[in-house]
Parts: sequence; structure tokens; C-alpha cells
Amino acid sequence: MSKRIIISGGGTGGHIFPAIAIANALKAKDPQTEILFVGANGRMEMEKVPQAGYPIFGLDIAGINRSNLLANLSFPAKLTKSLWAARKVIRDFKPDAAVGVGGYASGPLLLMAGMNGVPYLIQEQNSYAGITNKFLAQNARKICVAYPDMQAFFPTEKVVITGNPVRSDIGSVSASDPKVWEYFKGLSPDIPTLLVIGGSQGARTINESIDAGLEQLLASGYQIIWQTGKLYIDKARQRVSALHSNRIWVSDFINQMPYAYAAASVVISRAGALSISELCLVGKPSIFVPLPTAAEDHQTKNAMALVREEAGLLVKDAEAREKLIPTTLELFKSKEVQQSMGRQIQQLAKPQAAQQIAEEVWKLSQ
Repeated sequence: MSKRIIISGGGTGGHIFPAIAIANALKAKDPQTEILFVGANGRMEMEKVPQAGYPIFGLDIAGINRSNLLANLSFPAKLTKSLWAARKVIRDFKPDAAVGVGGYASGPLLLMAGMNGVPYLIQEQNSYAGITNKFLAQNARKICVAYPDMQAFFPTEKVVITGNPVRSDIGSVSASDPKVWEYFKGLSPDIPTLLVIGGSQGARTINESIDAGLEQLLASGYQIIWQTGKLYIDKARQRVSALHSNRIWVSDFINQMPYAYAAASVVISRAGALSISELCLVGKPSIFVPLPTAAEDHQTKNAMALVREEAGLLVKDAEAREKLIPTTLELFKSKEVQQSMGRQIQQLAKPQAAQQIAEEVWKLSQ
């Protein structure tokens, strides 16, 4: 009989794409596996999951607003409603196992899964566990992690180091593929390329720092692939247009990340778990600018795990406007440092993460 699995969570690409990778790995094990996603209404997963070919049910849940406490007055009602909706989904779908990848919907779904006797697995992507996952760990059967020493947060006997799942097409393209340069029209395969990615939502500090340093980067002989997110794209396009340079490709979102990684000589990125896992897989020398408002400052901890291995550089968000461009130019100057960092970061890659997690889910569902 085919297995029925619920995968819950989302909110950002950093949660959604690993969840889809796990679903694909489960389907590869047995094409008859029935998978239902549970996400948060109004969030990115409600669009991206159906695009990947999976059904999704939305809960009316949102996170705690730390900057505006009055905005949390509706939180208890939303949580209660989500718990009841999660219970109904579990009773209707009758899953053999559940998976939580983080994000707003993960909490209510896994809580109700545990209360209804459904075994569940947590996939903790960061090097510092959040409050929700620490709470849910009490009843989890397995906790799949990406970093060592996570026993500080979770029971040792439940922890399995799998790495973070990434999209199967990451690392599948080389810089010599003509499709890469057709996509990034105007750029040349013969010029060193800076890839700037702020995550699926963009990153204001990174954008402003790049904006201020465009002339320096161009004068130094480099070309730029600049992913801005939706909030900065209009300003970036005006700026690029005024420079009259064909060495800057700018967009709010890159639909072909394998091409972007293939083209890149050096990468500037936030330090979300998904970005780091993808950069490990493609072995690119990277400068990380951690998001300072990330819960428990987990992005700084993610980046520091690489810095300690000489597998990346870190520029603090508060210092980015002053230090990001000089740090980038310094890295571009040294091919040796680029190659060394590329080798070091690639050693941390876990290309079989999705398959390993699928295997653990499979065991739970027996």
C-alpha cells in the first residue's frame, strides 16, 4: 500500500525548496507515495509548491511580530484556528508520517501530528535551533540536522546529520554551457563575474552596498549578476540604466539558479541555510552578510561555521556599506584564495541530503 506523507512549513525559499527536494526524493523511492504539503496562507509556499506539482493546504497562521507587539493580539486566535485545521487535515488525510521543515505552519501541524499518534521528523536547517523546533523535539522520532554539535539543542539519540536538501539541478550546469550566457544576455564568459543574491526576498543592506560600489566594480574589470528582490528592483534598474554598461545583469528574481552559480566567480549572499548548502555544493568562494534580524541570530552562526573552516568570509550587516566592496575587490584579486575557499566550502557539501532524509521518513512510516 502506498505511503501518505505530510510535509509542513515554508515562509521563505530557504524552507520551501528543501521541502520540495524531500518530496521529490520520497517520490523517487516510490512513485505511488501520496504527499500533501501544509503551509501558511499568503506565504510563498502557496505559489511555489503547486508549481512543483504538489497539493498544499493553507493554515491561517503567522509568526510573532517582535517589532510591533500590538500586532500579536490576534496571534492566539490564529494559532487556535490553525491547530483545529491541522487536526482536521491529519484526520482526513491519515498520514503515515509527517515532516516539519520550519516556518509558521510547521508548529501547529507537528503538534497535532504528535497528539494524533502520527510519527514525525524535524528537519533543522540552521546551526542554531529555534524555539519551535526545540519544543517539538520532545515528541519527534528523528531530527535531521545540517551542522555538527546540534546535541546542544536536541536529544543525542534522535539526531541524524544529513545536511540540507537542495534542488536536484543545482550544480548540474557548467560555465562553458552556452545556455548560461544566453540567459545572462550581454555578459561575457571571459570576464570574472560577481553574483549578488539576497535570498528570495532580497536584502536592502546588500543592495545599497552594491549600488554604491558599482563604479568601483566595473572599473576593476568585473561584471555583475545582481538579484535585488522586488523592493529594490526599480531603483536598481534606474541606476544600471544610468551607467550605460552591458556588464551588469539585474533582476528581482533569478529563475535559473544553476546558471547563476555556473557563471559566478565570487558570490555575495545572506547566510540562510539553503543558500549555504547550495554554495557548498557548487564550491563557490563566498562573502556572507548575515541577516541581523534572523531568529536567535542564526545566520551569523551559520556563516561562522564556514568561516572557522576557512570556507567563507563574513561581513557584518552593520558594516556592509563600508566593508563589502573592499572585501569583494580583495577576494577577486587573489585566485589562490578563491580556489582555496572553493575547495574548503565544497568539502562541507552533502549532496545526498534529500535521499537520506527520505530514508528516515520512510522508516518512520513503516
